[in-house]
Amino acid sequence: MRGQNRESLAAALPWIGPVLILIFGIVVFPAAYMIYNSTRRISQAGTNVEGVGFANFGVVLSDPNLPRILINTVVWVVVVVTMTVILSMALANFLNKPFPGRTLVRMAVVVPWAASVVMTTTVFYYGLDRNYGIMNAFLVDIGLLDAPYGFTANAATALGAAIVVGVFVSIPFTTYTLLAGLQAVPGDILEAAKMDGAGKVRTYFLVILPQLRGALAVAVLINVINVFNNLPILRIMTGSIPGYGADTLMTYIFKVLQFDRRLDLASALSVVNFAIVIVIVAAYVKIVKPMKED
Repeated sequence: MRGQNRESLAAALPWIGPVLILIFGIVVFPAAYMIYNSTRRISQAGTNVEGVGFANFGVVLSDPNLPRILINTVVWVVVVVTMTVILSMALANFLNKPFPGRTLVRMAVVVPWAASVVMTTTVFYYGLDRNYGIMNAFLVDIGLLDAPYGFTANAATALGAAIVVGVFVSIPFTTYTLLAGLQAVPGDILEAAKMDGAGKVRTYFLVILPQLRGALAVAVLINVINVFNNLPILRIMTGSIPGYGADTLMTYIFKVLQFDRRLDLASALSVVNFAIVIVIVAAYVKIVKPMKED
């Protein structure tokens, strides 16, 4: 039996070997090197001075700014993912129905996903500018604002603007994932529900929604990981805010690395960030079981 397993592994190795090398090169090795750097004292010039054990973790975990940063991170992830799923559910249901021009609308939904995140965020950033932003002018013209407002000038509104952009660029993937799930719902189940006298609301919540469990679970999981680790949107929208009032873990790591030039502390923060993501994913998979067959 063992001999057969070894033969099977040898036969599969030419096919899975490149993938394993790629995973080791872009995931395992960088992660291991990051963990190694987190236990060293590295000068601002990049010189590896000495090993310090877990001292770097003590420094970053005792930072008085960390609680606010963690709260911002939770708000950022929860609000973006929740709004994305709700809006994508509505949009997917709309796109699943026949109507003139449906193909063009479906193609238009892909545009925010196909465009560069940096480009999209930059458009929003300058569109919200107090002095010449077209979005600011529009809000004044329709009466929502009495005068142009500096959305990216303070922590709360800058983070709120970043959330809007985060939802905007996350909707296409989530919508198409849920749309695929809707189109996979067996027609005979819907017909049976109709024959049993179930209305549209009951059919959706008792028949269609359970069928979407797998697609919805995967969409939420991917969104949580992507939003948690997102840097470009927050860096552009909140980058002009002094201090750490609008920072999440990712932007905080960026500031520690770019401005303080502390590779060791940035590595320790990255390990903390990585550990949090692993715990969230493990808990989610354990509780939701996204791959479980109904």
